[in-house]
Amino acid sequence: MTTSFTSDALVVGGGIAGIVTTLELLRAGKSVTLVDRDTPERLGGLALWAFGGMALVGTPLQQKMGIPDNPQRALRDWIRFGELDENDRHSLAWARYYVEHSRTEVYDWLTQEGIKFMPAVNWVERGRFGEGNSVPRYHVVWGTSRELTRSLIRAMHQAAADGQLTLLHRHSIDELIRQGSAVCGARGHHMDHGHTLTFHASDVVLACGGINGSHQQVRKNWPAHRPLPETLLNGAHPYADGQLHQLVKERFAGHIVNAGEMWNYAAGFPHPYPHFDGHGLSTIPCKSALWLNHKGERIGPEPLVTGFDTHELCQRVAQQQKPWTWHLLNWRIAVKEFAISGAEHNQRIRDKQFIRFVKELLITGNQNLVKQMAAESDDFIVADTLAELAGKMNALTCSHDIDSAQLQQTADDFDANFAKGRALENDDQIRRILHARQWGPDKLRTCKPAPLQKPGAGPYIAIRMQLITRKSLGGLRTDLNSRVLGENNQPLAGLYCVGEAAGFGGGGANGKRSLEGTFLPGCIMTARAAARAIIGQPSEELSGE
Repeated sequence: MTTSFTSDALVVGGGIAGIVTTLELLRAGKSVTLVDRDTPERLGGLALWAFGGMALVGTPLQQKMGIPDNPQRALRDWIRFGELDENDRHSLAWARYYVEHSRTEVYDWLTQEGIKFMPAVNWVERGRFGEGNSVPRYHVVWGTSRELTRSLIRAMHQAAADGQLTLLHRHSIDELIRQGSAVCGARGHHMDHGHTLTFHASDVVLACGGINGSHQQVRKNWPAHRPLPETLLNGAHPYADGQLHQLVKERFAGHIVNAGEMWNYAAGFPHPYPHFDGHGLSTIPCKSALWLNHKGERIGPEPLVTGFDTHELCQRVAQQQKPWTWHLLNWRIAVKEFAISGAEHNQRIRDKQFIRFVKELLITGNQNLVKQMAAESDDFIVADTLAELAGKMNALTCSHDIDSAQLQQTADDFDANFAKGRALENDDQIRRILHARQWGPDKLRTCKPAPLQKPGAGPYIAIRMQLITRKSLGGLRTDLNSRVLGENNQPLAGLYCVGEAAGFGGGGANGKRSLEGTFLPGCIMTARAAARAIIGQPSEELSGE
C-alpha cells in the first residue's frame, strides 16, 4: 500500500535547518510536509543536544564589550583561517554573505523570536599564529541550543495552526521524483512499518545533515594525506549518513564538494550512557592540562592547547601511535576548566539558572560535573599520587604503556617552569594560557599557571581522549538562493539544500577550518534563503548570483 501526500513544499530532515525552512514557509502561507527519520522527542536533531555557540559579527553585545568587529575584518579572518579555494566562488559567496548578514539574519531574528544570549562574547579559534578570530565573536544562547530548538519548534507549530503542516517521524526518503527538468516530489518509506509513501510538492528542500554520522562515509572520504586513527567516536547525528548526497550526485549530476573536510574534535571519550552506537562526548579541553601520548610523554615540541586551532589539534592527535591520548591535570584545574560541549552537561546554562551559574563560575567551580564523570566514566581517572594514577591508566588500556617514572618526569619537567616564580617560565603552553587570560570571559574559565604538583591542588586526574567526529564542512554545491546546482553549475529546478547538507552554504563555506560557532548560524541563513527563494521573494543580495 502506498500513501500519497501533496503540499507546496517537502522538507527532508527535522534538524534546525529543516525546522527554520518549514517555519518561514508556513509563515508565508505555504503548506509543508516535513519528513524526519528520528522519533518525535528527537525532533531538532543534533541542535537539540548542542551547546548553542554562534560566531556572529558586529552585534550589540560585541559593541557593548568594546569589540571592534565588522564584516571586512571577519571575512579576512574567515578566508585566511579556512584556506578557502579562491576558485570555489559559491563557497566564497556564502562566506561573504555570512559575515555580512549574521547580525541581521541570525542575531536580530533570534532576538525577535525571544531568544537571549549570555552577556559575554568568548574568544575561540584564535589561530596558532593569530590567523583565526582576530577578535571575540563566540556568542552563547542562554538556555543552550536546546532552548533555541524548542522555541523554533513551538513557533513552527503555531504557524501551522490552519493545518498547513504535515509532520512525519520515522520516515525515510529513498528517491526524488523528477518531471521534465524539475524535481517535483519524492518517494520514501516508514522505517518501522515499511509502508511506502509518495510526496508531491513544487519544491523539495534537503535538510538531511552531513556525512559524519556514518563512520563508513567518514573513512571513505578521509583525505589520503592525513593520518586516520584506528578508532573514532561518533559525536554527529547517526542519521547524518550522506545517502541523499549520493542520490543527488548519481541521479541529478549534483556536485559534492569538500567531502573530506570535516570539523571533528580531538578530545572526546565514550558517553557513559550512549544514545547510539559509538556515541562520544566532546570535551572542551582544559587549557592547563598537559596533553600526553599513550606512554605518558608530553606531545610536542609544540604543546597541544585548545582554543587556537581545532583542525591542527585533530591532525596532531591522529598522528599518534595509538588512537588515544591522555590529559593530565589536577582537581584545581578540573573544577575551573573542565567542560563538556552540549546541552546535556551544561545544566546551569541549559536550565537558565543564572544565580547558580554565577556561583559555580566564581566560587565553587564545576565540581558536580567533575564528580559525575569520575563516578560514571571509566576514562576519567582520579588518584592521590602520580604512581597510583599510572597504574590505573595501564589498567584501563590493559597495557604497561605508562611508566610511572616517565609520568613523574613529565610532571617534574613542566613544574620546573615555576622554580623561580615567573622568572624561569619558558613554555609555550604557559604563554598561550597567559594570552587567553587577558580576555575577561576566558580568564574566568582558565587557571592562573601553576605547578601541576602544587600542594593542595590534588588529587590528580587523567582523562583518556579520542578523536570524535562532529560536522561535515563539505556538502552539495548550492547558490546563494540555496538551490542545488547540477550540470554546468546550473540550478536544478525545484531542489534546494540547506544547513550541513550544503556545507553550510555553497558546498563548503568554511573551507578547511571553522572560526567555530558557524554551524547553527549557517543552518539558519541557508534555510531562510531557501524559503525566500521558494516564496518568490529573494532579497537583492540573494538574487545577484
